[in-house]
Amino acid sequence: MATHDHVLHSGVRAEHDLLGDRDVPADAYYGIHTLRAVENFPITGTPISAYPDLITALACVKQAAALANRDLGLLDGRKADAIVGACEEIRAGKLHGEFVVDVIQGGAGTSTNMNANEVLANRALELLGHHKGEYGKLHPLEDVNAGQSTNDVYPTAVKIALDFTAQRLLDAMEVLRCAFAAKAEEFADVLKMGRTQLQDAVPMTLGQEFATYAVMLEEDHKRLTEACELIREINLGGTAIGTGLNTHPEYAALASRHLRTITGLPLTVAHDLVEATQDAGAFVQLSGVLKRIAVKLSKTCNDLRLLSCGPRAGFAEINLPPVQAGSSIMPGKVNPVVPEVVNQIAFEVIGNDIAVTMAAEAGQLQLNAFEPVIAHSLLKSLTHLRAGCLTLAERCVTGITANKEHLAHLVAHSIGLATALNPHIGYEQATAIAQEALKTSRSVSELVLDKGLLTKDELQFILLPNNLVRPHVQTTTVGALGGPLPD
Repeated sequence: MATHDHVLHSGVRAEHDLLGDRDVPADAYYGIHTLRAVENFPITGTPISAYPDLITALACVKQAAALANRDLGLLDGRKADAIVGACEEIRAGKLHGEFVVDVIQGGAGTSTNMNANEVLANRALELLGHHKGEYGKLHPLEDVNAGQSTNDVYPTAVKIALDFTAQRLLDAMEVLRCAFAAKAEEFADVLKMGRTQLQDAVPMTLGQEFATYAVMLEEDHKRLTEACELIREINLGGTAIGTGLNTHPEYAALASRHLRTITGLPLTVAHDLVEATQDAGAFVQLSGVLKRIAVKLSKTCNDLRLLSCGPRAGFAEINLPPVQAGSSIMPGKVNPVVPEVVNQIAFEVIGNDIAVTMAAEAGQLQLNAFEPVIAHSLLKSLTHLRAGCLTLAERCVTGITANKEHLAHLVAHSIGLATALNPHIGYEQATAIAQEALKTSRSVSELVLDKGLLTKDELQFILLPNNLVRPHVQTTTVGALGGPLPD
């Protein structure tokens, strides 16, 4: 009771570790190990609570461990129930502010695990009717961390957190894909010039251009789904290096079974826990997929910025919705700020991939000590990509409009039409027509008719939009086709 009186009067409680005694704020759910970690790692200013999925995942792992230890008769039922109750509260969003250690830390995640152990222990103590810090009743390490090591708890929790966060990114990618697909349908009949190497190529539809963006997202959705399958292999039960020291022979299978139920994820225990404890390959694979998504999203945003540039001195083929004034000095200027922010997210994700790569490579022997920066990098990438996809869909893509008359004019006056004439007048004749059109500013259609190379009906048939933008049987045998020539 003296300890409790000390807490009440001084606003602190005394706790002990291998380095000695420290005073911890009386109302804090974390303890001495967390306190030292906060002091040791003032690195990013970002606490692990910035990633709610990670805190939830830690609670899932601790809950599964408590249930397994209870089932095996290794943990008193009342203690187990209290720990489970505390875990369920944290999974519901409570006490996340007590997870205060920096996301980047030495010790392979030990500070994160200690933070979780202490918060859960102190909340469990309260549920049992005791005061925070009365570890003789329920201990952060002896009870909450029973049968565990940071080296299996932390990577398991990180993988679960990544899976949770990735599912939200997958949902956001689908929102963006649907937005592009809707625009593809809206612009299905809008003819325009395609470009290669920023030069006029051949006609296409604006719908085909936007459908491409939808297909790219669909492909990357599949790749991310595959990467999630790889991170569902866990090493829980391996403890320090994968040998399972200090665990019951049935603990790994039992804890993982509970964890599958708690998370709803199809988790599997690695066949070789020694290998799984040191191997960061699944993180590298996931990071590579996120880089792929970022690169392709950035390319898409580059296209949107280019196609909308102007409005008078650029391509001006599409209009991005204006969302804010673009300049403090140039009246009326509107910038493509939404694609620009997604570009920057992509740059960050690509940089994060380098960090993950280097951290995975730097692992030594039976443990990778650098998983905190891997976790931080991947969770940032997932979170920011999700926000970028939703922002791009809602603040940009859904409001895009086409400058149809301008697009039609560009097609009619492009020398790229000469390509469609190759099968009918030959490459050399088509080249000569293209060169003359470029020099004289006359249209390809006008020159072909003037030179008598094709009849009006033949030319109209060749230049029908359906014939310009998809494969068709090459023929100049035409009937009464009707319809106007391109301007």
